[in-house]
Amino acid sequence: MANEFNAKDIFEIAIKIEQNGAIFYRNAAKQVKEEKHKQFLLELASMEDDHEVTFANMLKELKDEETFAATFDPDDENVLYLKALADTRVFFEKDQPDNSFKSILSTAIQTEKDSIAFYLGMKELVSAKLGQSKIDDIIKEEMSHIKLLAGKLIEEN
Repeated sequence: MANEFNAKDIFEIAIKIEQNGAIFYRNAAKQVKEEKHKQFLLELASMEDDHEVTFANMLKELKDEETFAATFDPDDENVLYLKALADTRVFFEKDQPDNSFKSILSTAIQTEKDSIAFYLGMKELVSAKLGQSKIDDIIKEEMSHIKLLAGKLIEEN
């Protein structure tokens, strides 16, 4: 029997991905020399913090049926698997950019794209009754980051 996830599982992972993103941007800010670039990266870290709070609030607002565990998983192995994916595939298992601002932006854009691909894949594993449509809210938030990052990269060219 295939594992089925619910919106709660995905929001918990989204929160972890946002935490990882904030760490990434704060570390990147330490690598760049120009103050305006440092400030931009710190603003992105703050946005990740805000998204974490947004997703935590969305998690609290889920209906009971959207948090129902459809698969018997007494040891929470499904969630551990998802957390491991979030920790290794989104923001952390990337080629670390050099300390140029453009390289950091390019890595960040690719990472945001990877997070969207991750959520799109996870969306297929969440049934409609378990909150599949809620995953779109996460994807929209991540898409806004790509737009912001791409705009900044264009400015730098």
